[in-house]
Amino acid sequence: MDYTYHYKSPLGGITLSSNGTELTGLWFDGQKYFGATLPGEYEEKSLPIFEEAACWLDIYFSGKAPDFTPQMLIKTTPFRQAVWEVLLTIPYGRTMTYGEIADRIAKQEGLSKMSAQAVGGAVGHNPISLIIPCHRVVGTKGSLTGYAGGIDKKVQLLTLEKADMSSFFVPKKGTAL
Repeated sequence: MDYTYHYKSPLGGITLSSNGTELTGLWFDGQKYFGATLPGEYEEKSLPIFEEAACWLDIYFSGKAPDFTPQMLIKTTPFRQAVWEVLLTIPYGRTMTYGEIADRIAKQEGLSKMSAQAVGGAVGHNPISLIIPCHRVVGTKGSLTGYAGGIDKKVQLLTLEKADMSSFFVPKKGTAL
């Protein structure tokens, strides 16, 4: 059986999901790909993993970097897993570009190069937002693009983390990056 839990954040509602012992999802309510890993049937319930995740979120939204990671289970492709593992290495308050992630994975796989667009697809489908920090990924030359929770939330999250926002910009629609 799968379970859900609702958390009220300063940026809006967040829905978490679990298999009963591990966290399997964390989405801003209404975000793109919301609940993509949720099965058709689930039950709302308070569980120790949700209490741990809520503690993580409380620390995070207080403006501090949590010093623990709740137990997570993600069923996905090896490529997406590799991308999300790189995301977990991006320090609080720092960013990395899609191209830098692609370069890192290409190097790990012994390839000469990898598509930053493929990386973008994997980043966008991250089912455990915030804890797997997809909001810390930016486009070429600092463009703030591609956050399933919305660019406004991405800006607020990076500001909360006191990231240096001076070189970031929101691209105009239709602008090639």
